[in-house]
Amino acid sequence: MATEKINLGLKSEQRKGVALLLNGLLADEYVLYTKTRNFHWNVTGPHFHDLHRFFEAQYEEIDGLIDVIAERVRAAGETPLASLAEFLKATRLKESKASHTANEMIAALLADHESMIRQMRKDLDTAKDKYGDAGNQDMITGWMEQHEKMAWMLRAMLG
Repeated sequence: MATEKINLGLKSEQRKGVALLLNGLLADEYVLYTKTRNFHWNVTGPHFHDLHRFFEAQYEEIDGLIDVIAERVRAAGETPLASLAEFLKATRLKESKASHTANEMIAALLADHESMIRQMRKDLDTAKDKYGDAGNQDMITGWMEQHEKMAWMLRAMLG
């Protein structure tokens, strides 16, 4: 995509900056998606069926976020991260192995959602104040709200 022909009311530097911010979120979402899918496959115990379905619903919601964020990067005239190596280099989250109890899985996902919510609060200000991008600020607000709901559900499961 020829970035010099894009006229969204943002300068090239602003679009590049917000795309970098969005790629960081994209990497975090992809790592969280992978972790949630991992736990979906590997959960065991008396609540297996409920947790298996619950994790599936959450990774499907995250998958939708991944697609939208990548498309926002493209709309800014930039290229979204697309390889596992790129995601792991850019993420602020940690990968996780499957060997956890169900409660440890829930707690790990809750910690990641809360971490992402805190990061998104910072990104809201950066998108608007540094890059003048109210559109992506609004999108980040919506994504943050989705993570707040997922975090609330995980928190409720822990009791």
